[in-house]
Formats: sequence, C-alpha cells, structure tokens
Amino acid sequence: MSINVCNDRSMASITSLPSGVSGSSLVLISEQTASSSANISFTSGIDSTYKEYQVHFIDVHPATNNVEFQVNFRDGSTAYDATKTTTFFETIHNEDDNDTSLTYRTGEDLAQGTGIQYLGRSTGNGNDQGIVGILNIFDPSNTTFVKHFTAVTQSLGHTNNYSRNHYIAGYCNTTSAIDGIQFSFSSGNIDAGTFKLYGVV
Repeated sequence: MSINVCNDRSMASITSLPSGVSGSSLVLISEQTASSSANISFTSGIDSTYKEYQVHFIDVHPATNNVEFQVNFRDGSTAYDATKTTTFFETIHNEDDNDTSLTYRTGEDLAQGTGIQYLGRSTGNGNDQGIVGILNIFDPSNTTFVKHFTAVTQSLGHTNNYSRNHYIAGYCNTTSAIDGIQFSFSSGNIDAGTFKLYGVV
C-alpha cells in the first residue's frame, strides 16, 4: 500500500488516504475563555457520542504566583470528587542550563483519592509564564469499566525560569459515567486561558 505525494516529497501534499486506512479527527464540542475565573468546568457534551474526549488548554495563566494547575472529575453528582489512582512524572530544565532532572513525583500522585489531580507544578504568573497541555479521557460514559485518562503539560516555573514537562496518567475508579471535568489552580483564579473540548472520531 502506498500514498502518492508530489515530487517534493511533502507530507502536506497528501490529499487522501488509501482505502482501508483511517485517520482520527477532532470535533470541537465547546470552547471557554478564562478571565479571572475561579475554575473552568465542562458540564455538558461529555457523553456516549465519542469513545475518547480531549481538552486542550492553551496559554493558561494564573493570577497567583507559584501555583499548581489541577483537574477533577464529576461522576453523576454535583461534586467533582471521583475516586482516582494516578501517576505523575516531571522533567525540568532551566534557562541557565545548569539543572535538569526526570523525577517520579510521589507527592503529586493519588491512591484512591477523591481530591484534585495535579497537572502542573509551580506555575508562575509572570507575563512570560503559564501552562499548556492536553488531557485525554477514554469512554467516560461507560458504566461497566473504570475511566482511564492521560495528560501531558508544559509550564514555565516561577523561579529560575524552569521549563517543566509533566506526564500524568490514571483512572477514575468508578463504574458511574464521568459527566463533568473541572480545571483550577491550587490558589487564586485562572487569570486567562482558552479551553477547548473535543470529541475524537
């Protein structure tokens, strides 16, 4: 099976895939813009329509310096308190090029916890600081199995201008449907940022 491209070998010149090859696409469900918001919550559009949903958070800026970006899930009630077991890895590198590390952060994971899950650490509120990333949740309306989720984020830390790359994964340990997702900072408001909810076809 081959894919025809122009003589310049550019991937941009591909106009269609061969039969039998499918590619996923994103369907924008809703978009929210933070402006001194206590939190950003998606309370509709997360249902059985898609087997996977993504939330893209773009140029998210905290009002308060040195705060953690966090998420929680709603499983049928009004509270965002789904039980979760998770992992949290962090890589860092500062602008001075004298400090790097790859660390499993035991203080940022959960073991059957109902509280928030950190998605990013020590985010600064300077004009050149903030956090971006993507959260994936799989089959949230399934009422037989647990609900797995992953996230990858990139932030600029509050001290020494650290690039922080975070890898988070886990599951909501419930057979109830997940019908809401809420983002916030550990202290203070979300000063600015764009949040987009997509369904994955």
